[in-house]
Amino acid sequence: MIPMTLSEIARLLGAGLHDVGDPDALVTAPSAVDSREVVPGGLFAATTGARVDGHDYAAKAVADGAVAVLASRPVGVPALVVGDVQHALGVLARQALERLDPTVIALTGSVGKTTTKDLLAQVLERHAPTVATDRSFNNELGLPLTVLRADAATRYLVLEMGAGRRGDLTYLTRIAPPTVGLVLNVGAAHVSRMGGGLEDVAAAKGELVEALPADGVALLNADDPYVVGMAARTRARITLYGRSAGAQVRSGDVRMDDRARPSFELITPTGRAQVELNLIGEHQVSNALAAAAVATTLGLSAEQIAQGLKEATRRSAGRLEILERPDGVTIVNDAYNANPESMRAGLRALKALAGARRSVAVLGAMGQQADASRARHAQVGRLVAELGIDVLIAVGTGDPVAMAQEAESANLGVAVHRVADAAAAVALATELLEPGDVVLVKASSEIGLAACARELARAGVP
Repeated sequence: MIPMTLSEIARLLGAGLHDVGDPDALVTAPSAVDSREVVPGGLFAATTGARVDGHDYAAKAVADGAVAVLASRPVGVPALVVGDVQHALGVLARQALERLDPTVIALTGSVGKTTTKDLLAQVLERHAPTVATDRSFNNELGLPLTVLRADAATRYLVLEMGAGRRGDLTYLTRIAPPTVGLVLNVGAAHVSRMGGGLEDVAAAKGELVEALPADGVALLNADDPYVVGMAARTRARITLYGRSAGAQVRSGDVRMDDRARPSFELITPTGRAQVELNLIGEHQVSNALAAAAVATTLGLSAEQIAQGLKEATRRSAGRLEILERPDGVTIVNDAYNANPESMRAGLRALKALAGARRSVAVLGAMGQQADASRARHAQVGRLVAELGIDVLIAVGTGDPVAMAQEAESANLGVAVHRVADAAAAVALATELLEPGDVVLVKASSEIGLAACARELARAGVP
């Protein structure tokens, strides 16, 4: 955060100062919307959610070091009062960014955003000061909070941008206009809120490349026809990446080791290098290539990129997170979210990691799949059977039942169990698991299977 006085921020936002003893008090630290994450010298943005009103935590935030509260009403402690806290936070971020000069890199896609962002940040920060989205803070609140962490030393600002509906990316790119835009893929995540079809998802995701300037760069996944089709929607220079032969940044000789970690030859316009990843799943090759495409655009050599990717680790929880138990059971926590594409990737990673060991899939519902939801869950059940997964525990009523029925009807040997909820899944899995098993736990976040994964990991501890 570049230092600003409360009076200066009030002027930029058209805010009223309430209970402020010193209008010249400096805000010098990043902002927060969670009072537990307030740091001395920052602002606390008091947002109102479905269950929690941040205004109730204003006094605590100031006691913990916040200079003031960005609020929609007076709160009895120093406050900048505005009509809309979320909008004001975005305005403040845009104003702060205009005083800085980083290269703004925006990325979006239906799956893989957070992993790709984490890989890219770890490649870039080896060479220059880099600020990147924390966890999956990629929405109307998370993006401004990321921007407000940047300071005069920041050279690269890596912004994950999520879209739940049309217009979201247009809004986010107005707060932080990118010069480099990366689109990963178009899949069925949030499809019900975007119109119901993949064309609607592509229309929403393409808002990112529309926001790029003529002297910017659009990095498009050559392996996804919906993404390639976005080339006509941007004035920016186009670079294709992917596993396709025509991509400028591509992979060759992809291999998997006995821990399901991929390696490949990175091929760029300026050179080649061998990449070995510490993440599991062959789908990580695409994420790594996306990060490599950005880094290549920014002038890094193939060798520099390969070294950064080799040393990169998983930074965000709940995404193919490996939890090893003392009894030899391996829990793969991939329960941050789920859609058809990430389900396929997770199941294939489970099978590759298990090898000759017994594989167990604890799967819940995928949200926001519109009218095709039951059919898509059935397709997941079919894939479980076709991959040769040994045990399926389908969690929940409704669509997970279709998943279980399809796995059973395939008659390929998978042992299928149905349970009502996460607690029942923990109880059954604890009873069924044997030393050496590999367990994938996956569902949309609202199903609550992340807690199931943690419980199963603790179950093997004496």
